[in-house]
Amino acid sequence: MTDLMTLLNTLRRPRLLIRAARFGLSGYSRERDLTRLIADIRLPGPGRAVTQLVNIEGDMDEKRKTGDATYSIARHIEVLVALMAEIQLLRARKQSKS
Repeated sequence: MTDLMTLLNTLRRPRLLIRAARFGLSGYSRERDLTRLIADIRLPGPGRAVTQLVNIEGDMDEKRKTGDATYSIARHIEVLVALMAEIQLLRARKQSKS
């Protein structure tokens, strides 16, 4: 968990991507959005979801940087929204256990 949080704290993305993702946070639905982004039969816990989303987002960012024709900024924003929301959920659960 500590390594994951360190990774997330050092993650650097263009300001516009982050701002767009923040706007989408209020409309995030875990059941709807996470199911669409992570191909899994059951919804994973927030820790596992964050790990999977970090991997998906890393691949998307690599496509963005290389100018890959399959890159979708809309999908990248969806992944960032889900990642931010799952991190919030993870932190809330961690605080409630303290």
